[in-house]
Amino acid sequence: DEFISSPPRKTVRFGGTLTEILLKYEKGDTTDFELLKHQLSDPDIKDAQIINWLHEFRASVAYLTKELEQLVNILLKLPWLRRSRAVVEEYLGFLGNLVSAQTVHLRPCLRMIVSQFVPPRITIREDDVDISDSDDDDENISENFDTCHRALQTVARYVPSTPQFLMPILVEFFPFINKSERTLECYVHNLLRVTVYLPTLRLQILELIIEKLLKLDVSTPQQDIEDAEETANNCASEEKSTEEGLFDMEEDEDRKGNKVVSPSTERMAHPLAERLDILMTILFSYIRDVCHVDGKLDISNTKDLYRDLVSVFDKLILPTHASCHVQYFMFYICSFKLGLAEAFLDHLWKKLQDPNNPSVIRQTAGSYIGSFLARAKFIPIVTVKACLDLLVNWLHKYIDNQDKGANAYCDVALHGPFYSACQAVFYTLIFRHKQLLDGNLRKGLSYLQSLNFERIVMCQLNPLKICIPSVVNLFAAITRKYQLVFCYTIIERNNRQFIPVVRSGTGGDLVQTCTNPLDSFFPFDPYILKRSKKTIDPMYQFWEELSAEDLENLKKPIKKGTSEDEDDDFLKGETPQNDGVVEIAPNSYESNTRSPVISIGSPADCYVPYPL
Repeated sequence: DEFISSPPRKTVRFGGTLTEILLKYEKGDTTDFELLKHQLSDPDIKDAQIINWLHEFRASVAYLTKELEQLVNILLKLPWLRRSRAVVEEYLGFLGNLVSAQTVHLRPCLRMIVSQFVPPRITIREDDVDISDSDDDDENISENFDTCHRALQTVARYVPSTPQFLMPILVEFFPFINKSERTLECYVHNLLRVTVYLPTLRLQILELIIEKLLKLDVSTPQQDIEDAEETANNCASEEKSTEEGLFDMEEDEDRKGNKVVSPSTERMAHPLAERLDILMTILFSYIRDVCHVDGKLDISNTKDLYRDLVSVFDKLILPTHASCHVQYFMFYICSFKLGLAEAFLDHLWKKLQDPNNPSVIRQTAGSYIGSFLARAKFIPIVTVKACLDLLVNWLHKYIDNQDKGANAYCDVALHGPFYSACQAVFYTLIFRHKQLLDGNLRKGLSYLQSLNFERIVMCQLNPLKICIPSVVNLFAAITRKYQLVFCYTIIERNNRQFIPVVRSGTGGDLVQTCTNPLDSFFPFDPYILKRSKKTIDPMYQFWEELSAEDLENLKKPIKKGTSEDEDDDFLKGETPQNDGVVEIAPNSYESNTRSPVISIGSPADCYVPYPL
């Protein structure tokens, strides 16, 4: 009974050998050919059958011309990846034979391989609706990806022109940003693996990935991410308070002894931010692995990758306004060696001072210089001083050229790069002034006095009117404390000249004052993606909250003739530390308000009272 009820094994072959079937097809007899297609398309086809057919196809690739494209497509749809090792090896051999003999099938082969760069799709039926999603439970997914890369390397070995045909397919198959995190993660990871054995594609693949990351980044403003986190934390707190008292006291005691960190604490509440966080973590890991061989920095690999990343930075990042996180790939690679950080600063400096560049690019380059100097812990004070010298000397030359001309007046459209360079200098001084003065106050003050801030502040171009108020106020307080320049008279005059803008809305008229006419931003404002920030935080200079004592000290100027011992006591321990209290930042995301409060970890928009 069991024998009669069980289905027969599918080992029957029809129509003779493959060569005979194909020859009959050429003469117009399609019966056996259709049977062949039917057998190959059978979802229950056995491993032994696949191996037998592939063995014959390998010997008959000369017959698989353009006219048999339909049959080749059926072969490319065979479920070979999730089969036995014998099937996989036979299929890889078939692919090699096919593309070497019939390059007309190169594109379909590449498309088949790239389509496997994401987890397989499964369909779940819920409430009579088919929901398609990635199969994250596939235990062999990593092994399948390895096999895909073997297949791609096999094809590339037989057809040297593979890279130029592959790149458009990689672009085409890139998943939409609303696909699952797992799908995006797998695809980006596999793209980066391709760069290892097809290095000619690395620059294009990095461009593709960073372009997609940038779209994610600008689609998720920092304020939206913070709002989502705050809402999630509030909901979690409410749930926790609701559940209190529902558990037995003894169980609660057990939990206190064994604190378990929930994986959900690593997740970003904002769905797009969660995707961006995962992909940035992958990109940072890739940069680290390429630059380090056996745990040691490989200078040659690092330089080559740096050049590619700078090229992508120029093409995609620099022209994009107010991205929050993606640009940190440059911050990270520059942390490996001081020479890279100096090369990046020199690159930005050339962008800033070159009058042939568009004004907006020059201004953005200035923003990057200031933010990089202020935030990168790995940049020593010697390099900071060298950059300040370059910037300040350029500002003085700019003033020399403009002060007596017809354009010697405050105008962002005319002098945007100048104001951006001024803000970079002010911002750097706010973060680095304690280090500049550390150890020898007299020598440090002499250096700061040599920069002649007074001439910059007092010039006809009036940079204090254009720069962000939070930066201007802290710069004014610091320069007054060390008696470098007195800015408050100019600030008061500028405030009187501000013309309020009246905007009509549904809630009535709203009076606004534009406090960011330069439309500038700080590209290295604090990084807030939870997973990937662990890579950035150790090398990142946070801003310490100004205590009441610090604010009081800012109001008190340094007395002339202070002894060096007193200087050291005053400065001891005042350098901002990474573990300091997080504060509110000056930035450009709310240019219509007096005190921007979007991001965390930057100088507060504090107002030191004007001296009487």
